[in-house]
Amino acid sequence: MTAKSAAAAARATVYGYPRQGQNRELKKAIEGYWKGRVTADALRDTAAELRHGNWRQLAEAGIHEVPTGDFSYYDHVLDTTVMVGAIPERHRAAVAADALDGYFAMARGAQDVAPLEMTKWFDTNYHYLVPELGPDTAFAANSSKQVAELREALALGLTARPVLVGPVTYLLLAKSAPGVAADFDPLTLLDRLLPVYAEVLAALRAEGAQWVQLDEPALVQDRTPAELNAAARAYRDLGELTDRPKLLVASYFDRLGEALPVLAKAPVEGIALDFTGPAAANLDALAAVGGLPGRRLVAGVVNGRNIWVNDLERSLSTLGTLLGLADRVDVAASCSLLHVPLDATAERDIEPQILRWLSFARQKTSEIVTLAKGLAQGADTITAELAANRADLASRAGSPITHDPAVRARATAVTDADARRSQSYAERTAAQRAALRLPLLPITTIGSFPQTGELRTARADLRAGRIGTVGYEDHVRTEIQEVIAFQEKAGLDVLVHGEAERNDMVQYFAEQLTGCLATQHGWVQSYGTRYVRPPILAGDISRPEPMTVRWTTYAQSLTDRPVKGMLTGPVTMLAWSFVRDDQPLADTARQVALALRDEVNDLEEDGTSVIQVDEPALRETLPLRAADRPAYLDWATEAFRLSTSGVRPDTQIHTHMCYAEFGDIVQAIDDLDADVISLEAARSHMQVARELAAHGYPREAGPGVYDIHSPRVPSTEEAADLLRTALSAIPAERLWVNPDCGLKTRGWPETRASLENLVAAAHTVRGELPAS
Repeated sequence: MTAKSAAAAARATVYGYPRQGQNRELKKAIEGYWKGRVTADALRDTAAELRHGNWRQLAEAGIHEVPTGDFSYYDHVLDTTVMVGAIPERHRAAVAADALDGYFAMARGAQDVAPLEMTKWFDTNYHYLVPELGPDTAFAANSSKQVAELREALALGLTARPVLVGPVTYLLLAKSAPGVAADFDPLTLLDRLLPVYAEVLAALRAEGAQWVQLDEPALVQDRTPAELNAAARAYRDLGELTDRPKLLVASYFDRLGEALPVLAKAPVEGIALDFTGPAAANLDALAAVGGLPGRRLVAGVVNGRNIWVNDLERSLSTLGTLLGLADRVDVAASCSLLHVPLDATAERDIEPQILRWLSFARQKTSEIVTLAKGLAQGADTITAELAANRADLASRAGSPITHDPAVRARATAVTDADARRSQSYAERTAAQRAALRLPLLPITTIGSFPQTGELRTARADLRAGRIGTVGYEDHVRTEIQEVIAFQEKAGLDVLVHGEAERNDMVQYFAEQLTGCLATQHGWVQSYGTRYVRPPILAGDISRPEPMTVRWTTYAQSLTDRPVKGMLTGPVTMLAWSFVRDDQPLADTARQVALALRDEVNDLEEDGTSVIQVDEPALRETLPLRAADRPAYLDWATEAFRLSTSGVRPDTQIHTHMCYAEFGDIVQAIDDLDADVISLEAARSHMQVARELAAHGYPREAGPGVYDIHSPRVPSTEEAADLLRTALSAIPAERLWVNPDCGLKTRGWPETRASLENLVAAAHTVRGELPAS
């Protein structure tokens, strides 16, 4: 096909779409089902309505081929586990008894059955359920979900493309099942898994699928020759099947690198590539391998992970360059639109000038359609759209919001000494132990406590004007009093104020910093039914006034025990926001760090002796390619130290991390120079404690013994066993006792019971320690 005919064939598509609905209808239906207020049939009906609505919106916007199979009640990797029959032994009875309840038990656990481990989906804030595999795993095809959703879309008269997690990525994301040697390599199961994929592909073809998309984002990471050979074998075997639809192998989040020649040689009909950010390198790499003659290229030129309007002219130029490298070039976002909010037009409180800079899922869909039209019919057919886009880009570039000379001057003046504590850890820990006088195995929590219905109602009433600030703050004050009283009675050693005044650990701060915007409806899925509204870091960042001092000081006035000040760290502020793309991330991180430094110093000045600066996103934001990591870790760890290095030696600095592969960044954790770190560890069976020990981590650590993402209450003995495991890696004088993460999403009854058991476990294990 000539470049001209390739352009004429260009069509618009997406890989996936937000699942929750405009008003988070899916979340409400699922949580209603868990509480017994919504029937299974009603939940299924809601899900079907949302799927159909999404597909219709996409088709009406001009998307030529809608995705199916990307919709999920909880997680698409868990859906794949069900599709290939890799149900853990402990969940098989529940799944056999009721498929839906068994599915949620795998995701959330039951009182006597632990859930699957959960971790981050590559370098995003989306969490997936980790497959558990072993040498005895027997796969079995179950394509009922994938076939049913394809059937629904086709019944609506739509052209549909099922989307599946590819077999290589699925195995590379998996871990050893409990009881299986930790060094077991799930990729050795590939030959056992491929026939199951063949069955699924045949079933989809029989249902009418012309194309099936197999997502292989794991191939954008550094891969060994053996892993690349496995990918080559997988797509040779699947490509040579006779009873299958056409195959589109998709990668995203970064450049494909050494895996690109592997896929270019595979007998598949199409490849989807990301051409945004660092993945722009795919353009030259594709030309270097001779393109994709005779095949389909889906070009991800609209960034599916940020919310800034696309530079249409630049994208159109990229698309034009791609013509001639494939038989057909289609236009898409760089990845699933799952990672952005649904519709920017729903935002009523953002200034119209700024709103024109923003592009959520529906706006990105329009950008994709516009680009496909321009590619297929010529740029002169979209002159109005191009002119409007140029004006939007110019408005943003010239706005005073994006440039504050005072902020930039302060950031430029930072020295290496500003990011270093003035005393060594050994000197600091002696001063802190003398000041705090904590017992061995001190007990604390991560920060947040359950947000009651009364508190949420009060916050809604404040927004609606039904109550004033004084009335709302009375509610907050009451919540703090109850949280402090409970912790004292339960026997915790270092308390928290519970964060009753905070709507979200990032949004709360963004609303008080200059250069930041908050949305009202910009919900994005983090895991399961947990949705967040990432702030928008649009300009230069500064802190006009203290953000947390008042409530932390009030909580401390209620008790003689130390109350932690609670802040969100600079890297996490960036990672869990939509951050500006017009300057290096390191520059924005330094601005946020300086704002937080002011807050840390003010907390100390007001008498706070323990201050926690959370950085759960430090691992999440780690670049997918090893070559890009040192530069990132340099500025990321510097930003944390800049936030925390202005305090006295007897002020104890904590940090917290959760739901990520910490073993990849143990040196960076060390480089933070925090006095204490708390980490998620319950689902991963204390893996992080062993990783810290192997590194020789010298500071205090609290690997979590209570999985807060499950409604189950851990028993005292279960928590004690985890503590004993932790003690085999971390000496008692450096071991803390805490949950995995904050308790905001839990209910009070389970929180009380779990923390009481946690305290009892700590006392039990303290009693087993040798007398000093």
